[in-house]
Amino acid sequence: MARIFLTLFSVIISSTSFSQNVTGAWGGVLKVQGMQLRLVFNITKSGSTYTSTLDSPDQGAKGIPVSSTSFENSTLKIAVAAAGIQYEGTLAPDSTITGTFKQAGQSFPLNLTKQKAEVKTLRPQEPVKPYPYYEEDVTFENKTASITLAGTLTLPKKDGVFPVVILISGSGAQNRNEELMGHKPFLVLSDYLTRNGIAVLRFDDRGVGKSTGNFQTATSADFATDVTAAVEYLKTRTEINKKKIGLIGHSEGGVIAPMVAANSKDIAFIVLMAGTGVPGDQLFLAQEKLVGRASGLDSVALSINERLSRQAYEIVKKTTNDEALKAELTALLKRNNVSDDEISRSLGRTLNPWTLYFIRHDPAPALTKVKCPVLALNGSNDLQVPKENLMAIKNALTKGGNKNVTTKELAGLNHLFQESKTGSPTEYGTIEQTISPAALTEIVSWLKLQVK
Repeated sequence: MARIFLTLFSVIISSTSFSQNVTGAWGGVLKVQGMQLRLVFNITKSGSTYTSTLDSPDQGAKGIPVSSTSFENSTLKIAVAAAGIQYEGTLAPDSTITGTFKQAGQSFPLNLTKQKAEVKTLRPQEPVKPYPYYEEDVTFENKTASITLAGTLTLPKKDGVFPVVILISGSGAQNRNEELMGHKPFLVLSDYLTRNGIAVLRFDDRGVGKSTGNFQTATSADFATDVTAAVEYLKTRTEINKKKIGLIGHSEGGVIAPMVAANSKDIAFIVLMAGTGVPGDQLFLAQEKLVGRASGLDSVALSINERLSRQAYEIVKKTTNDEALKAELTALLKRNNVSDDEISRSLGRTLNPWTLYFIRHDPAPALTKVKCPVLALNGSNDLQVPKENLMAIKNALTKGGNKNVTTKELAGLNHLFQESKTGSPTEYGTIEQTISPAALTEIVSWLKLQVK
């Protein structure tokens, strides 16, 4: 559920010449929240001007244009102003660059070596064209937010009338395939559903891919309006059975789906894949403990982190003024002898619209208003959204009078519903499987009962 992946944006490069050769491919590994994210800067030179592209192999992103760069006195600087990204490193005689990557107030070591390691990852579940079904790139408007969302609609056949599901991605800037660590979960899920007679609409998050809008200022409530816009769009399509429109939400998407269903009579059923049933602060506390333990933190460090986080979340929940909030959090961290650099990183992680909203949000009220059939799934190895959320979801739904609720824990599956050993986020990219067949079968079997 945490934003465990970095969002990479287009950048502009301006540069000054330097006697050493900085052209070529420079690759390194960024370690973020116990995970490793590979980055490659591809630098070329024409005359005295440098241009670059950026690859993020683990996110399936290649050729991202880079701008705002300088190279002088052995120092390489790259900035992405719109995303608050900065990289600065020093080129050494041994052709290595030692530097720091910064984003949103956080700093991470990122050392580059001159290499072009073409990342070859085996993802056997990814479908290969031509597909045995109809596929169409589509756009639709969220008039409330004045943005255009772009996605892909797949239909079992070009002609006909079909039940449909909208896929809602997890946290972080996601494209329509929900790409993460070299995997494309929504591409695999969409393919499986469409082959089984169910149409699918998946779309780029606002501000991502071909969708317009500002992702950085959006919250779960904003994303819910995007899903509502998707529902309205599907109602205009003659190929869609208007009485069989459903939602499948993964992770944060499992928070958004009930928000939409609670306020819409058009939603016939929802599937929550690692959705949450507890308030955001409680989820973060549990997540920090489980992921921290898997990352090797001892009990003392875990206890200190939990105490500080709990106090910080209480401040966030009771303080709505931004300046007062920043001051109180800073004072808390200073009282606990946290360094200025770490205070800056902590504030960067916390003081943004999405995180503040999520900490303060309780999904239970929306769940109590959901009257349509619900399937909630969790993996027993999920460290980001622990399986205890299943009971919380069920309790909230039944409290609201919903009698068509199915919850199931799938043995050995992690947060991405992969068959895993430990469930640690560090495993995601190393596992060839994108989604366990057990999860796919469970979802389709339940859906077929709903769309009869």
